[in-house]
Amino acid sequence: MLVSYNWLKKYVDLGNLTPEELAAKITKSGIEVEGVEYVAEKSTNVVVGYVESCEKHPDADKLNLCQVDVGEEKLQIICGAPNVAQGQKVAVAKPGAVLPGNFKIKKVKLRGIESNGMICSLKELGIEEKYIPTDIADGIFVFPEEATVGEPVDELLNLNDAVLELDVLANRADALSMLGIAYEVAAILDQPVKLPDEAVQVEESATVANYVSVEVEAAELNPYYGAFMIKDVEIKPSPLWMRNYLMAAGIRPINNVVDITNYVLLEYGQPLHAFDYDRFGSEKIVVRRAKHDETLTTLDGQERILTDENLVITNGKEPVALAGVMGGLDSEVASETTNVLLEAAYFDAITVRKTVKQTGLRSESSTRFEKGVDPNRVRKAGARACLLLQQYAGGKVIAGTAEFDRLDRTEKVVEIDTPHINNRLGTEMTTDDIASILKRLQFDYKQDDDHFTVHVPTRRGDITLFEDMLEEVARIYGYDNLPFTLPEGAGQSGGLTVRQQLKRRVKNFVQGAGLMETLTYSLTNERDVKRLISPEVASSAASPVALAMPMSEDHKYLRLSILPELLNVLSYNRARSQVNLGYYEMGSIFISGQNELSEQPDEQLRISGALTGTWSEQAWQQEKKEVDFYVVKGIVEGLFDFLQIPVTYSQTKVTDMHPGRCAVVKIADKTVGFIGQLHPTFQKQLDLKETYVFDLNLEEVFAAYDAVPSFTAIPKYPSIARDIAFILDKNVHAGDVKKVIEEVGAPLVNRVDIFDLYQGDNLEEGKKSIAYSLLYQHPEKTLKDEEVEESYQKIIAAVNEKFNAYVRS
Repeated sequence: MLVSYNWLKKYVDLGNLTPEELAAKITKSGIEVEGVEYVAEKSTNVVVGYVESCEKHPDADKLNLCQVDVGEEKLQIICGAPNVAQGQKVAVAKPGAVLPGNFKIKKVKLRGIESNGMICSLKELGIEEKYIPTDIADGIFVFPEEATVGEPVDELLNLNDAVLELDVLANRADALSMLGIAYEVAAILDQPVKLPDEAVQVEESATVANYVSVEVEAAELNPYYGAFMIKDVEIKPSPLWMRNYLMAAGIRPINNVVDITNYVLLEYGQPLHAFDYDRFGSEKIVVRRAKHDETLTTLDGQERILTDENLVITNGKEPVALAGVMGGLDSEVASETTNVLLEAAYFDAITVRKTVKQTGLRSESSTRFEKGVDPNRVRKAGARACLLLQQYAGGKVIAGTAEFDRLDRTEKVVEIDTPHINNRLGTEMTTDDIASILKRLQFDYKQDDDHFTVHVPTRRGDITLFEDMLEEVARIYGYDNLPFTLPEGAGQSGGLTVRQQLKRRVKNFVQGAGLMETLTYSLTNERDVKRLISPEVASSAASPVALAMPMSEDHKYLRLSILPELLNVLSYNRARSQVNLGYYEMGSIFISGQNELSEQPDEQLRISGALTGTWSEQAWQQEKKEVDFYVVKGIVEGLFDFLQIPVTYSQTKVTDMHPGRCAVVKIADKTVGFIGQLHPTFQKQLDLKETYVFDLNLEEVFAAYDAVPSFTAIPKYPSIARDIAFILDKNVHAGDVKKVIEEVGAPLVNRVDIFDLYQGDNLEEGKKSIAYSLLYQHPEKTLKDEEVEESYQKIIAAVNEKFNAYVRS
């Protein structure tokens, strides 16, 4: 809602408040003022001038040589406007004047003739082009005859006005009118409201019944319809002050009849519509639902196809207006109109909203009907418009109103009392304070000690409950005056849970290792739902969860593994010439049948990764490292070292994985995932080169993390390193040997690493050599050689016995 500061002053005494100060007070009372803009930049030395003569420039066909009286002097001005003429009163910028945009007016010569000033258009005076009447958009502005020569134009053209832009919420429909804002400001400033004149002189020789009657077939959608008759109007420009206020409110002036309906719309918040009575085509107004596929050409020239959800105004035969939204083209007021049929009606908000949605037509009228208009202002707005048509269009108002009236105009009644209000607001207001606030709001009330029975005026349709009145009292009392206290009770600073911290640590590590995060669908198709399921999930006999109403066959099942969709992403980017790829995703899989107490599947958090191509390349050293099993194992192993969780690996077989390059990952003999290479056949199906993946159950990882000490003291005592190489059968797993060394060597053996594998010459057929590095260290003392040697020999004996091995010499 755009509110003109100068227009508002007609209803409320604003004192010495500046527009900015007024905006601050309105915002504090509950209606936000989004901004304050001035109608035009300040200009100086621009006055009303009278064109005494206007002749063609001797050396230019499109220029006019004008002699202009500006009061104290006469100026010779060359003007190129097509509509300049002798006898006009125009806006003249005298030499030395400064126009908006810091445009300075100087004495100049045009085609050899001196020009002393400038005859201005509204655009040159700073008014936006979209608000300038179309008939003068390309020319100068001509003042009415009553303008005084030499008078500054700022006040005449309302250039000194400021416009407040209000963000009116849906419940404050009253604030969509100048009178509604006037009541609001009057309550804030404790001032009376000066209401506009509605007393109209009518023609007693005839009544409206001689010209028109009203019939409403859909009373529930149109409980009130009033028709006024104004004869012998003269279509001409509306008065200057009215055009100024309309432009400040963002409405382009058209002619006096249309401008008056728009002016009253903004003033009262009540939409009106003017028909050309002679083109209406009937002496009967019928309001009804539209017929299915009935058509109406609206004022914008578009043919609208209607439905039975639309409400139309008809002449008894065909629609002439779309109720509450827009009039019809055939009965619009035109330059030749002499008799006006004026509509003032109350239309159902929901019906208007449906029509707006269906047609895409949104107007100032429909906006107000959608939010609800004041039932007690409908007839008053019609009377106000009749008075203005009488004053500024020379119309003769016919006595009476043709109307249909079943409109409920009763006021809501709300009970409030002083103790209850103070208890809710935490204030110490007296009964007199509350009575004063009700008077400022101009609400009628009855008082019984500290109890009030408030009659809420119909203009405030948003107030129906005690809480609504409580808000009114609070905002007029002043939100700044309400006491405030800090909340009582124990509190604690926010922070991440252990699980949230772990998820972030895992993400940071994997991203730091060089993988990029992806986010794929949790839904998959029947082909992929059973692929690359981790062995521990597969062994639980989990079955896929199908959606009851899938959007498509490709998204029919909840996933049991993240890897299939992750590999599709890899394949998609590989097909677009991206060859070195490493992706990961942290997300949930959905396992059915795990929770007997719930029909819903259990969500299990997992992290999966897929890598292909070159892992690292050193161009200068001409070194290149392709992704292989040990790159993926290194990432997984590094993650567990980062989390300080010991793990072991065992060779396994998983469908669609390489039979010799796949291993499960275990924490304390419990499988938590797997790593390995895709089966070459599966790789080929996805059009991928050699690709490696990993998949880990983060639920188990996080559970194991809880059991790991958060702090390990740095050893004070020196360590001793020993190396040992065993000759083993080819089918013996290096991890199994490592596990025995750790068990037998505990607690003196602090760490065991595999650093060499040899197969070939000088070894028996079917044998291999695996070398281990052992780090001995005691947390509380320095180890002696004898203690290390004793442990060393026990380890050799245990490995030799268990695996039929011997130490390589």
